[in-house]
Amino acid sequence: MVAGMSPDQYCQQKAAASGSSFYYAFLFLEPGQRRAITALYAFCREVDDVVDECRDAGVARRKLDWWREELEHCFAGRPRHPVSRALQAPLATYNLPQEYFAEIIDGMQMDLERSRYDSFSELALYCQRAAGVVGLLSAEIFGYRERATPDYAQQLGTAFQLTNILRDVREDARRGRIYLPMDELDRFGVDPRDLLLGRAGERQRALFAFQAQRARQYYHHALERLPAADRYAQRAGLIMAAIYQALLDEIEADGFRVLEQRIQLTPLRKLWIAWRTASREKRRQRRLGGTASAH
Repeated sequence: MVAGMSPDQYCQQKAAASGSSFYYAFLFLEPGQRRAITALYAFCREVDDVVDECRDAGVARRKLDWWREELEHCFAGRPRHPVSRALQAPLATYNLPQEYFAEIIDGMQMDLERSRYDSFSELALYCQRAAGVVGLLSAEIFGYRERATPDYAQQLGTAFQLTNILRDVREDARRGRIYLPMDELDRFGVDPRDLLLGRAGERQRALFAFQAQRARQYYHHALERLPAADRYAQRAGLIMAAIYQALLDEIEADGFRVLEQRIQLTPLRKLWIAWRTASREKRRQRRLGGTASAH
C-alpha cells in the first residue's frame, strides 16, 4: 500500500484500476454503501489476482491459505491487510457472513485444482463460489426487505460469471483453462484443442451462442425473482445487469468471435448505461411513492 493511503483509498484504487463494470454501478450508491461494496470488490480482486498472477501453483496455494488466515483475523477485529481493515466498518454494519468470504476463496482454490469442467453442474458450483456468494453479500449491502431478493442476487452473480467466461474464452485458453463444460464441447463437435489454439469456426460459434443463451436465461430468471419493492435498493445490481447484458449483445453482434478478439464496452458507454439505468429506477421509485427500506 502506498504510504499515506487509507484502507478505503487502497480499495478505491483497486476497484478503479480494474476498469470493471462494477465500478460504474458503485458511483450511484450512497457513501457508506459505496465504501462497503468497494471493500468487498477489492477483497475479490485480491484473491482472484493470487490465481491469475502466480505462475507457481504452490505459491498461489500458500497465498490463499494466508487469506484464509486473514479472514479469521478480519472477523476477530485484528485485520492486517488494507482490504481487511476497510472491511471492518461494513462487517459491523451489514450481515456479511464469514463463510461467504471463505467460499469465494474456495472458488479461487478450484482454479488451482482443475482447468476443465465435465458438465454444467460442476461449472455451476464454481460460479456459485466465485460469483453467486458475491451477489448475496452485495444484496446485504444494498439492502432489501423481501425474502426473494437474495435468490435474485445469487442468480445474477452466476449470470455475471457466465458472461465473463464467454468474454474471456481466449484469455483463459491461453492460460490452459477451459470453463465451458466438456460434454457441451463434445455435443457441438468442438475439440478442446480448438479453444487452446484459438481455432475459430462455425461449430465454435454455435457453442458460444449456446453459452450466451444460458447466461441470458440466468439474467431473465434473476430479474424475474427481484420483488418490485426492492428494485430501487438493488439498483446497483440492475446497473451491472444492464452493462453485462449490453456486453452480451455486443458479443452476439460481433458473431461470437471471442476466440479472435476480446469484446468490451468503452468506459463512456458503461457510464451512460449506468446513468440511464439509475435514472429509470429513480423514476420508477418515485411513481411507487418513496424509497425502499433496507434489510
